[in-house]
Amino acid sequence: MSASHPLSRKRLFAALSHAPLIFAAPPASAQEVVTLEQLSVEGEGGVSLTRAAPVGLNLRTPDRTASRIGLTPLETPASIDIVSGEAARLRGQTSIAEAVTQDATGITTIADPGNGNGAFTSRGFAGPNSIQQLYDGTRFYVGAGTVTFPFDTWNVERIEVLRGPSSVLYGDGAIGGIINVVPKKPVFVPINTARAVVGSDGLARLAFDSGGGIAQAEYGDTFAYRLNVSGNRADGWLRPEGDFRNLAVSAALLFQPSPDLAITLSHDLGYQEPARYWGTPLVEGRIPDLIRFNNYNVRDAKITWADNWTQLKAEWSPSADITIRNTAYRLTSRRHWLDVEQYAFNRGTGLVDRSNYLEIYHNQEQVGNRLDATFRSDVLGLPNVFAAGFDVNHIDFLHTNNFYFDQTTSVPLTGYDPGLFPQNGRARPAYATQTSQASVFAEDRLIITDKLSFLTGARLDVPTLRRTDLQTGAQFERTFNALGYRFGLVYNPTPDSALYAQYSYATDPVGSLITLSQSLAGFKLATGDQIEVGAKGLAFDGQLEWTLAGYRIVKDNLISRLPNSPAAGVQVGSQSSQGVELALGWRVAPGWRIDGNLALLHAQYDSFTQVVNGATVSYAGKQPIDVPERVANLWLTWEPSRDWAARIGLQNIGQVYSDFGNTARRPAYTLVNLVLDRQVTADSRLSLRVYNLFDKVYAINGNAVDGVGTNWLLGRPRSVEVAYTVAW
Repeated sequence: MSASHPLSRKRLFAALSHAPLIFAAPPASAQEVVTLEQLSVEGEGGVSLTRAAPVGLNLRTPDRTASRIGLTPLETPASIDIVSGEAARLRGQTSIAEAVTQDATGITTIADPGNGNGAFTSRGFAGPNSIQQLYDGTRFYVGAGTVTFPFDTWNVERIEVLRGPSSVLYGDGAIGGIINVVPKKPVFVPINTARAVVGSDGLARLAFDSGGGIAQAEYGDTFAYRLNVSGNRADGWLRPEGDFRNLAVSAALLFQPSPDLAITLSHDLGYQEPARYWGTPLVEGRIPDLIRFNNYNVRDAKITWADNWTQLKAEWSPSADITIRNTAYRLTSRRHWLDVEQYAFNRGTGLVDRSNYLEIYHNQEQVGNRLDATFRSDVLGLPNVFAAGFDVNHIDFLHTNNFYFDQTTSVPLTGYDPGLFPQNGRARPAYATQTSQASVFAEDRLIITDKLSFLTGARLDVPTLRRTDLQTGAQFERTFNALGYRFGLVYNPTPDSALYAQYSYATDPVGSLITLSQSLAGFKLATGDQIEVGAKGLAFDGQLEWTLAGYRIVKDNLISRLPNSPAAGVQVGSQSSQGVELALGWRVAPGWRIDGNLALLHAQYDSFTQVVNGATVSYAGKQPIDVPERVANLWLTWEPSRDWAARIGLQNIGQVYSDFGNTARRPAYTLVNLVLDRQVTADSRLSLRVYNLFDKVYAINGNAVDGVGTNWLLGRPRSVEVAYTVAW
């Protein structure tokens, strides 16, 4: 490959990403007018308890994550959750992680500051390289596995969760599933909503949502906008360095010159300074009450994340049978960590040993363009919907770190001086990467009979990575080919029920693609396939929605270490999972509703070895790190009158392990959350929220050394918030 080739490719990608978005065409005839899907969003229209938010499984809601052809979950041969943003806010879920893990089926969080507090597990697989995250249908290419945006549910219309291998839609990195956060859209109906919250540990939240038409008297329903702003701060429950603050702003302007053409320009900003907390050391395998609220980070620790996301979207339907969509976007992310990140109790000295004094900077820019078209026609006399398109992007990534630095300090369990970060251990530029990616994809649905449909899809991604070591000047370049495909059958015995079967094939990167190291560059992509069968439906005039799924996934080409050569690796490993998932939403009686889900799985390493203290150790049959084999959620809602509503939520997470050998156990736990709402006026609501009612001590992440747990990153203790929401 010539030296000029990457530059010419970059110019090509830049040109494609700025391709024209507006397709000139006369308005469709009266018989051909099509209401564009992105314009079907309605405003909340107030905060009345009786105008209940969309809850339940939303089986008849069109979904754009599991399919690009606008199918509903009832029409799709896959497991899908659609979490309403308003339902999440009513339940007091202020973060994306809370909404996903408490409402979707079988999803858990393994959040920590190193992954941007945004990593999940699903169907036996963990982390951003197996559970892909999207914003408004656009994929993030994560740097070192770090996703820092979005994080606040205030600007969310809905969250779509697709479980199981999904590379056919969005490329490699989705063997466990996909989480797509869809923001609120511009509306022509005026909306103005504000919320103020105060809570324990000095917590304060302010948020504002406004939308409506612009200059409608002169231009009619041509221009509309949406603006969402939310800010959160707290002193935190940890001492010291437990405070946090963040700001999220989402603004969008819609131009709809005709019913069949819509152009939306949007910009999203996210800024976070999360708590500088990396965990609490275990003392004899437990967290003593004496140190539960201690933070062992240095006094001048810093974590800042700043994300900016600009999109220009166009959707055009020249006829009732054709829809064309284009999205051009630019994402920038600036991240900084300055911490001591590992803590372990030393039995010999009675002190806490602190290590991993790290300073890291990420400077990332992602520019891309996605174009797809949907066609509705007949094939051999049978109704058919076909979609195809391409996706191109270019990512520049600069990584600055102090990995050369090695220092260990020790402090007492209590009464310690946190100290300062050493000035001789500051970061310096380490490496830079340029990644160019091109992909093509297609999807098809053939309606064989009025009860049976056949769905297929495929996607090919061809990313090329070039990495430069900024200390030595050494370079390498690698091109991958990632193929994903699926096919499935959906049988509808009645209009309100579906049986389905699906086979899918997907790929995962060896590591984070844009930060891939020289030592991993020669490895192949990990591959996985899944067989899934299921049923879903509605009953009792829609009062009951339910889904049931069973699956088996096998992932190959895990990385293992060569015997007698711990610095070298080989791809020999495999991992499998099989399980069942059940979800339901049921309005049991007037004023009473149950929403719940249960996921049971058996996950294991089938072939996986490492060299430990010079000996080869096999982990075959062991449960994968961070993966629980039981996840259950339950929400019970009681509305005794139009002015009162009470919600109780229960979440049960099974035990997990922090090491390959399953000796460093993190116990199962159950959390209880309460929400009480009072309708003060027709357009205002007062809410009381209690999180972790029984003050359970639990770990959402953890570390281990030589099979012994060293520290747990704890979830928040019991806390209380009071919120007032008003609309006008």
